[in-house]
Amino acid sequence: MTSTKDWSEVHEPSGDLFTPIKDPASWRPHFLTPQQLADYERDGFLNHVKVLTDDQCDRILHDYRWFMDPSKPHPRMDLLYEYHSNQSGDPSNVLIHALGHWRLTQLFHDLIFLPEVVTKASQLLVPGKESRVRFWHDQLFAKPAYHGGVVAWHQDYSYWTRTRPMQHLTVHIALEDQTEENGTIQYIPGSHRWTRGQGGPLPVLDFNFKDMEGIKTILTPEENAQFKPVMTKLKKGEASFHHPLSVHGSYGNRSDKPRRSAVLNYFADGTYSDTDEELLKGSVIGKGKPMGGQLYPVVYDPAWSR
Repeated sequence: MTSTKDWSEVHEPSGDLFTPIKDPASWRPHFLTPQQLADYERDGFLNHVKVLTDDQCDRILHDYRWFMDPSKPHPRMDLLYEYHSNQSGDPSNVLIHALGHWRLTQLFHDLIFLPEVVTKASQLLVPGKESRVRFWHDQLFAKPAYHGGVVAWHQDYSYWTRTRPMQHLTVHIALEDQTEENGTIQYIPGSHRWTRGQGGPLPVLDFNFKDMEGIKTILTPEENAQFKPVMTKLKKGEASFHHPLSVHGSYGNRSDKPRRSAVLNYFADGTYSDTDEELLKGSVIGKGKPMGGQLYPVVYDPAWSR
């Protein structure tokens, strides 16, 4: 029987996806190496980090069914912050996109606490220190076979300036193999240093689900010269970790199989709201107040591994 529980009320892993860690020493094997940290600092992203087994991916993909067919919705779709059965509006370029599904199923809930992810997030959020990590929000991106749409080049923090300071991280998890043909995620190395104003992101563009190249109209000649995409070609269960200013995107899926992924977004504890308006659907935290509460749980504290 499908649960109608709101899993955001539970601020610890249930044990369904993985066995929760109780021993402090058991966190340490999940940390990044000095070389991986250096690669991230240089490029603004880190690829091919194994975080899930094939069996875990298959179980999560089973829960994905609730979002692939709008005619058979989950009974608590009202808890989602957003749901688009096709965000492009073009039946020849379909992009299924959801936010907030961690509230709907036990597996998606447990995924946000995954030790293989949250330990690394702690290292990457603020350079040179291990941070206490809070969850921001999750996303699903599904590109159906043959006619899956694009996700245009962008910087994540361009859409997140309602939270400050910029101490955020995105984790993109491939639930099945990603290839050039099915629209693997791609990055522009070094683009996390492309800023405007006082270290802020590039201007927000109207998101285009057909044309990848719009971002080039707002880049400097030097930035356009550096625009050299790197395809990740993630394998099933692998993740990429990227900086909030790292320019990334993905082309359409013209293969004979779907391309489904799960995305987790985090910020360091101490991030505050920079607006009196909604941060996510149903969530208002006054301007200047710290982010926290039911929808933004602590998922890792460095004290847990000491």
